[in-house]
Amino acid sequence: MRRAQERIRQLLPGGHLSGMGILLILIGAVAIWGMSGFFRVQSEELGVVLRFGKHVRTVQPGLNYHLPYPIETVLLPKALRVSTLNIGLTLVQDSARSTSTMRDVPEESLMLTGDENIVDVDFTVLWRIKPDGVGDFLFNIQNPEGTVKAVAESAMREWVGRSDIQPILTSERTKIEASVHELMQKTLDQYGAGVLIQQVQMQKVDPPAQVIDSFRDVQAARADLERLQNEAQTYANRVVPDSRGRAAQIVQNAQGYKEQAIAEAKGQSSRFLQVYQAYKEAPDVTRERIYLETMEHVLGDADKLVYDPGSSSSGGIVPYLPLSELTSRRSGSTANQPARTDGGAR
Repeated sequence: MRRAQERIRQLLPGGHLSGMGILLILIGAVAIWGMSGFFRVQSEELGVVLRFGKHVRTVQPGLNYHLPYPIETVLLPKALRVSTLNIGLTLVQDSARSTSTMRDVPEESLMLTGDENIVDVDFTVLWRIKPDGVGDFLFNIQNPEGTVKAVAESAMREWVGRSDIQPILTSERTKIEASVHELMQKTLDQYGAGVLIQQVQMQKVDPPAQVIDSFRDVQAARADLERLQNEAQTYANRVVPDSRGRAAQIVQNAQGYKEQAIAEAKGQSSRFLQVYQAYKEAPDVTRERIYLETMEHVLGDADKLVYDPGSSSSGGIVPYLPLSELTSRRSGSTANQPARTDGGAR
């Protein structure tokens, strides 16, 4: 302090400090000290203001102010930036070629399934700091990225261990992503980490490289099995309704024949009873009528010769004129005769 006063005396005219000069110097120092409290928060940051080391408030991006050091200080974590965390993959920088490549990390990606198979799972976690949990993020966990990575790997192994390998490779990926997301968020909230999980994306899900060729053969065989089952189901869907329709048609025809036979039987029975009733009332007439009707039915379409044993002139044979035959023969000869072109008879 004494050296500072001597330095100030040297700068003042005459080398003497006046009361007004000291006051001006103090005011200037206080002004500079007060101005040191202004700070700017960038677009991806949030300002965490600490008062004697205790978190008192969080400020948004823009120009802000806090009490000068050592009363208040500010931390500027990138709380609004979404961070990407790859598990099962790591980025390798090639300094000679100035390029970067992704390399598998088997100790992170190889997992045991519920049916005792091994699957190689590479996935990505998108996370950020909770807007209302910046203080928790800064003071509750020591290594935020390592904590998120450990929680993500543990949650994925838990859900893969509950599932069989086939659903993991095909239809259950979306369900597993959602389940891992939920489990990670629940675990991090229990830790008070102040981390918000945005999304979990499964990048690659394959069997281990040592057995992938054999596994693909199995997959091809299963695809052929499903294709044949679908073809068989299609054939069944086409044939079964047709067979059922034919069976229904046969049943309906049989039912119709049954009803027809029953109706005919009832009709014949009723006719027999009516004839029997008529026979009881007039036996001779009914008997002769039945005989004539029967003979007409039997001989109606047969060639007939009438034989009269009482006739002696022709040996009992009675000639008759077959009008029906003459009519049919005449019609046939007329049809076969060529048309005349002389315009009249000779």
